[in-house]
Amino acid sequence: MFKEKQERADGRSPSALRPFSIKWDPMGFALSSVIIRTGSTEVLCSVSLKEGVPRWRKGSGLGWLSAEYRLLPGSTPQRQERELLKLSGRTQEIQRLIARSLRAVLDMNCLGERTLLVDCDVIQADAGTRTASITGAWLALQRGCDRLLTQKILSKHPLTDQVAAISVGLVNQVPLLDLDYNEDSQADVDLNVVMTSAGALLEIQGTAERHSFTRKQLNQLLDLAEKGLVDLLKFQKDVLQK
Repeated sequence: MFKEKQERADGRSPSALRPFSIKWDPMGFALSSVIIRTGSTEVLCSVSLKEGVPRWRKGSGLGWLSAEYRLLPGSTPQRQERELLKLSGRTQEIQRLIARSLRAVLDMNCLGERTLLVDCDVIQADAGTRTASITGAWLALQRGCDRLLTQKILSKHPLTDQVAAISVGLVNQVPLLDLDYNEDSQADVDLNVVMTSAGALLEIQGTAERHSFTRKQLNQLLDLAEKGLVDLLKFQKDVLQK
């Protein structure tokens, strides 16, 4: 059982997600795009298709997917400098996480020698930007691949499962789901979890920020994350049907 006594600024219980919504296709020229909003965090996720694959992939008959992630200049209280020539370690880590998570449910045989390019641009950051990027990017990818099938560019849908991601953490030793910035900045433990609709874990990123944590607490956090991810995966299904 999770402790429900933790006071949260937005009135949520410890096991509740932030309000979640999307806006389809704000970008008219992308194959597909979506603005995903979770609480005050907003991320623009878009997908483009490019003929060809990286040089090391040529001749294999297989496709590829790559991802880019950026914080836009006005996305945080202090203006973010644009990362042009050199990416920060954090940016590189996050975009690799996004790409790995999506490639895990992508059948490269179905793409042929084509590359799907995923861009995740943070419009407003209130924690959980990497997890919102993964959840939103999967939606954009699903819709984009649907369109490639309709256009007869692909003959078979390349996505094999859903993917969503969420953050959990210990704040004052209480497990909390979907942390906002104030909670994240005070967390004793911060954990990001990526999961498929089949319940398979794709990635767990966990750090003891202030204090160490026990195996029992880790299990509590994973249980809490799974609960939130089940809700997010259902949300993905629902919005695709609208």
